[in-house]
Amino acid sequence: MNRADSGVAAGWGLDRPELSVVVCAYTLERWTVLTGAIRSLLSQSRRVDEVILVIDHAPALLEAARAEFTDARVTIIENSGPRGLSGARNSGVAAASRSIVAFLDDDATASPDWASRLMGWYADASVLGVGGSSIPNWSGSRRPAWFPEEFDWVVGCTYRGMPVRPSAVRNLIGSNMSFRRALFGEVGGFDPSVGRVGTAPVGCEETVFCILVAARFPGGRIMYDPAVRVDHHLPPNRSTWRYFRERCYAEGRSKAVVSGLVGSRQGLASERSYVRRTLPVAAMHGIVEGVRTRRVAPLARTAAIVSGLAITGMGYVVGRVTMRLGGRLPVGQEPAT
Repeated sequence: MNRADSGVAAGWGLDRPELSVVVCAYTLERWTVLTGAIRSLLSQSRRVDEVILVIDHAPALLEAARAEFTDARVTIIENSGPRGLSGARNSGVAAASRSIVAFLDDDATASPDWASRLMGWYADASVLGVGGSSIPNWSGSRRPAWFPEEFDWVVGCTYRGMPVRPSAVRNLIGSNMSFRRALFGEVGGFDPSVGRVGTAPVGCEETVFCILVAARFPGGRIMYDPAVRVDHHLPPNRSTWRYFRERCYAEGRSKAVVSGLVGSRQGLASERSYVRRTLPVAAMHGIVEGVRTRRVAPLARTAAIVSGLAITGMGYVVGRVTMRLGGRLPVGQEPAT
């Protein structure tokens, strides 16, 4: 590692690092899945040392959480920053006291060995962050026949095209990720200009953070391990064409902001490979399967792939033009669905 790397790495040689997990919540409407998320953390095979539940400007939820979560390991705080996921996560990091800080979405449940598998990676001092798979749980319903697995990022989940074995990656999935706490002191927190606010289908704050971390510590690695698994519970509205369309458009606009912050070479590196390799193969497979089986579903998935790519591209172009014209890109103010 270079000089910058070794200065922080000297404090990472811990025989048994401890784990803080940050869960951010903003509405009582997700109460059932929130309680499931917290319980999954408290019942891990490897003890979670600290759970920090951050309530994002929701007084009724704050009151309910304080009454429900009485385990000594659970600390409940309010988001002290701007409303939105980035501000809530930053508040959680500020309250965290352990050497590793993980993030679990309030609508996800961690597998029983999640903490054990995740923490095992931190025995290697070159590992800066660790994340894992986020498996879609369609809330009792089935995956829509037209919904391509290559677009599961639309619902915040692992998508086809991601590594199938442990690999170093550019960025992690926000619903299931962790970092060494020291990194936040080095590069700052999550940028609220690209974070989700309420139900607005935007994001990419974790992408910016991971890129900044990698630039600061080029000798380090951000690891993705599919076995570090969570189940991501999806409400019915996320299986609609409207949500798919709005999320693709918002992703394009978010990528425009990311490119403006870190440059298009880094901001779009993974996306270029995805567009050039993963999507053409998937689209062609859908056409071939549809013709061979005379079924509509494979052709519908191909149509969704083509449409999703076009809509995302349109969002990106609109975002870049807006930024070049000097306008403010309000990615956190997209209409809720």
